Amino acid sequence: MTAAPSYEVLTRVREALGCVLRGKSNVIDRLLVAVLAGGHVLIEDVPGVGKTTLAKALARVLDVPFARIQFTPDLLPADVLGTEVLDVQKGSFAFRRGPVFTSVLLADEINRASPRTQSALLEAMGEAQVTVDGVAEPLPAPFMVVATQNPGEFHGTYPLPEAQLDRFLFRISMGYPEFEAELSVLLDRRIEDPLRHVTPLLDGPAVLALQAHVREVTVKEPVARYLLEIVAATRRHPELALGVSTRGALALYRASQACAVLDGREFVSPDDVQTLAIPTLAHRLIPTEEARFGGRRMEAIVAEVVAGVPVPR
Repeated sequence: MTAAPSYEVLTRVREALGCVLRGKSNVIDRLLVAVLAGGHVLIEDVPGVGKTTLAKALARVLDVPFARIQFTPDLLPADVLGTEVLDVQKGSFAFRRGPVFTSVLLADEINRASPRTQSALLEAMGEAQVTVDGVAEPLPAPFMVVATQNPGEFHGTYPLPEAQLDRFLFRISMGYPEFEAELSVLLDRRIEDPLRHVTPLLDGPAVLALQAHVREVTVKEPVARYLLEIVAATRRHPELALGVSTRGALALYRASQACAVLDGREFVSPDDVQTLAIPTLAHRLIPTEEARFGGRRMEAIVAEVVAGVPVPR
């Protein structure tokens, strides 16, 4: 087993992000679990609640490259991936890398781009590489996409297809801060932005070492069976046309391991599975027509499924 990561360092990372995003410890923990699991996060919320600030602070505290793409209807795949350009001096074409070649990529308002441009990220998110003109180009490691979208605005947007949603480890919502937390935000920014005081606590190799350690966290067979029974129950649910795929089961498995590391444990508990079931599984489900027109929320269905599966002793 690789050397255990310092729990104190992860605690300091939590605290540093908490100074930038007040009153959102659950959101910060989800983001850090995604980092440890090597996954991607879709943040679905209204403008102005700190989504971009959180992504920038994460890149700074991890000390890894950061890039932001503002998704618009006229954005092309080449604007994301890069393109071949003519080198006049050499008389040949050379590949000019796009903004996807980074470690933390903020895909801002991802649902404003066309499905063709959205799909340009599929290979990057699934295989950590992009293919341009038949040539595979590996992305930097670590690589993470933090995407945002506004759930209340539908004009000029394109819903993310199921294949795209399935590439995200979590779909989370931030929500407005509590009154006292929002007051702290106002007072913190009287003179300057706290983001300027975020200092690196990790680096790229340290993040990769943490991700490698996550894969070695113990998941005993009863816990793995419990996780898979939850997944299987979604496939039998009468209000779901499509349940969780094997990729979704693997995502919950890895996220549960990462959750244990973030809490300083070397084993996964049923509580980890329960805690992460909704943000990991809800966006992967497809409801029946009756459930869709009835306004059933996928989060509520996942909660029902988890409640109906016996917890192992």
